[in-house]
Amino acid sequence: MHVVIMGCGRVGSSLARSLVERGHTIGIIDQNPKAFRRLGPDFDETTVRGVGFDREVLAKAGINRADAFVSVSSGDNSNIIAARVARENYGVPKVIARIYDPQRASVYERLGIPTVATVRWTADRLLRHLLPEDQEPLWRDPTATLSMVEILCDEAWYGNALALLEQATGHRVAYVTRFGRATLPTPSTVLQDGDQVYMLVADGDEARIREIAGAAPQGGAA
Repeated sequence: MHVVIMGCGRVGSSLARSLVERGHTIGIIDQNPKAFRRLGPDFDETTVRGVGFDREVLAKAGINRADAFVSVSSGDNSNIIAARVARENYGVPKVIARIYDPQRASVYERLGIPTVATVRWTADRLLRHLLPEDQEPLWRDPTATLSMVEILCDEAWYGNALALLEQATGHRVAYVTRFGRATLPTPSTVLQDGDQVYMLVADGDEARIREIAGAAPQGGAA
């Protein structure tokens, strides 16, 4: 992937280095040129001085070929404006914004932009969202036969009960994060746009479950 990151603080720089180590390309933006020192002397990806919602700055960072955009600057408003520009003006498929005020999370997530309070989000959490198939399980039982992983669902699952997903995969949904809050699902819980789904999966079944969840439900469910 090519990922554009706005903000080269501790989280942004750590995320950039981690993505480069995994073979991805980066365009990272910050208003303070000294912030790029956090990337280290060996970082040879694109660095751009400016704000992440300026068209010229975004172009230099490679927004036109970006597969993902992450805004992790120190300002809520800047993060959200930049994220909306990336989503609405450039059609970037994966857009994530960090915020400092968790009470505003529900408002932003209704815009289709995943947001979580900075206290709970680290570079590892951002990586898990960008590269779910490339992460270790969140939890594994002592016998290494059961794991908990985050599963990305195709939008065709939205509006269907989580029980349908459990039936299709043969595995249980452990919990769902909605508007920044984790909730225990019931048989009637309906999957909504923006939900983060965490499932308990048996050893060796993760790839199959991701394939099922990543495609439209069979049988023409509503």
